Amino acid sequence: MNPFFTLLARDIRLASRSGGSAFLALSFFALVATLVPLGVGADLRLLARVGGGVLWVGAVLAALLSLDRLFQGDFEDGSLDLIALSPLPLELTALAKMLAHWLSTGAALTLLSPLLALLFNLTPAATLTLFLSLLLGTPAVSAVGAIGASLTLSLKRGGLILPLIILPLLSPAVIFGAGAVSLTLDRLAPGGALGLLAAFSAGAVLLSPFAAAASVRLNLGG
Repeated sequence: MNPFFTLLARDIRLASRSGGSAFLALSFFALVATLVPLGVGADLRLLARVGGGVLWVGAVLAALLSLDRLFQGDFEDGSLDLIALSPLPLELTALAKMLAHWLSTGAALTLLSPLLALLFNLTPAATLTLFLSLLLGTPAVSAVGAIGASLTLSLKRGGLILPLIILPLLSPAVIFGAGAVSLTLDRLAPGGALGLLAAFSAGAVLLSPFAAAASVRLNLGG
């Protein structure tokens, strides 16, 4: 099998194990979406207005739970050194890990979002926009997160520093994603916001494998 797909399947399998990062991310996302309506109250209009932003922030924070292990596990047990010596370029290694993170976490969060949107009284049109925005935007979370994970690879408490690095970089995704839902609630076309979100996500996915690979090389000593 192609080394790229072998690594991809391996990382998806590790993330999908019982108690793995994907399960924790989905559980956290569901808890956030359940607790916020309890705190806001029974004002359905208010819930609908804040729903897009809350679900987007919840999805980003849920994805963060597993990002610190993107390279860390392989770094600690020495597997990353072997992967770096393999014929597979580190850029493709970073891309495989990003894709595995998105398939096991970002895509799962996206599929769960329409169900959680019911808790916020979102209209069918707003729910569809939320789903599309997460589908377009969550790849950027995995991509930018890969850069942060590679930068904090050799730090003992890298998981604590990681959110401080990547959350500011993900602000455009949250703004455009939540903004698209708000536009739909106001019966305006969300195409512009979704287009900007897609452009941001595409740029992050294209550039991050090179940045993450360069950082991994530095942490491995060359």
